[in-house]
Amino acid sequence: MEELSVDVCIIGSGPAGQKAAIQAAKLGKKVVVLEKAPQPGGQCLYSGTIPSKSLREAIIDLTRFNERGFYNQEFEPHEVTFADLNKRLSKVIEEERSMVFRQFKKNGIRLIEGTARFENPHMLIVMDPDYRLLFQIKSKNFIIATGSNPRNPNNIAFDNDVILDSTRLLGLTTLPKSMLVLGGGIIGSEYASFFAALGVEVTIIDKREHLLPMLDSEIGIHLQTALTDIGLRFIGRKEPEEILRVGDRAHVRFKDGTTLEADTLLYALGRVANVASLHIENTGISLNDKGYIPVNELFQTIATHIYAVGDVIGGPCLASTSMEQGRLAALHACDAQTHHFPDFYPIGIYTIPEISSCGYTEDQLKEMGFRYEVGRAYYYEIARSHIVGSNVGMFKILFHAETLELLGIHVIGRGATEVIHIGQIAKSFNAKIDYFIDQVFNYPTYAEGYRVAALNGYNKIKHKFL
Repeated sequence: MEELSVDVCIIGSGPAGQKAAIQAAKLGKKVVVLEKAPQPGGQCLYSGTIPSKSLREAIIDLTRFNERGFYNQEFEPHEVTFADLNKRLSKVIEEERSMVFRQFKKNGIRLIEGTARFENPHMLIVMDPDYRLLFQIKSKNFIIATGSNPRNPNNIAFDNDVILDSTRLLGLTTLPKSMLVLGGGIIGSEYASFFAALGVEVTIIDKREHLLPMLDSEIGIHLQTALTDIGLRFIGRKEPEEILRVGDRAHVRFKDGTTLEADTLLYALGRVANVASLHIENTGISLNDKGYIPVNELFQTIATHIYAVGDVIGGPCLASTSMEQGRLAALHACDAQTHHFPDFYPIGIYTIPEISSCGYTEDQLKEMGFRYEVGRAYYYEIARSHIVGSNVGMFKILFHAETLELLGIHVIGRGATEVIHIGQIAKSFNAKIDYFIDQVFNYPTYAEGYRVAALNGYNKIKHKFL
């Protein structure tokens, strides 16, 4: 057993852990990162964000999905095998894994493989898979960045080909003809759209009335219409009672007495914090009623030298926000100047079509009693869409009808997760709706949708601008 004493010990090497480690190392601290898996990167790299988004891109490319707009109903999807998809996935994952290794090496960060367990608030041990003691680590500060796992209820017999969660789904070797997706949240909606694009008969079932209820309602309706157009079916207000594998098919009995069956079922009803092996009770930390580690605005736990960041503390559970949480926690742990986590940031949802939003939804503005106006630009109005063969999508800008202050930006369609940052930056610098009108945008681009939407909204109010 090796004994170590460090400034910052980080548990988990996903996005939050990586950025925390690099930030602490940049401040000259002695840093060690603990990772349970054989390779660094966490769930994000091997079963989460990177594989799912790589899968999406591969499906769009290999099926020539974006060419369908040129051929209307005559277009036949190209047959794609899982061997084709896995080849792409493997290449992306290997490149990302190598990048993590390079960054750790460049910054003098030691990476240790093993399972971490707290013995007391200031010391933990690291064990191998056979529970042999490898390290005893004392640290001035700890940052817990262990992420989350798909929720697997005990009464569901998960396997590797019929009853699946989002991790098991990536291990499929043949393409099913039909799929049930339980859960209309981000993960369920993304994977459902991927498989629908592959020609699989996909049905999403959720207890809520609409997919992705956190979206602006108009954007959500736009999404459901687009998904219906590629053959996906959504059934709302329905809850599963029993999930079984019968032969080689998945069967679901619902609380209303109805049943559905398909070749494959994806269970995407939530995730749980990955804390089971940490023994955090030995630090005095308790989980909250939702099973996450509670933290303050600086990401400190009740034991103030122990921080927690990323999925393990609950929403928003995005790789982008987790990275910034990790960086900010490391700054505070190292007594460097820091700031609170921003309350204005974009959310990207990689369905087909993709969605990104930043700021208030129209429903929220109505509830708060704001006097607002809406500017819209549809993709069919934008020349770039005609060129690339994709007319599905829209820009929606919400702004104050009197002050012209930007209140919310919502984009659905190709490039949404990229162009959203134009609106984000404009809002951050307190630009008003007429800012987009007075600027020249490259033509033809998706970004000019901001100008079209701004003109649409501005022309609805009484202000004169000429």
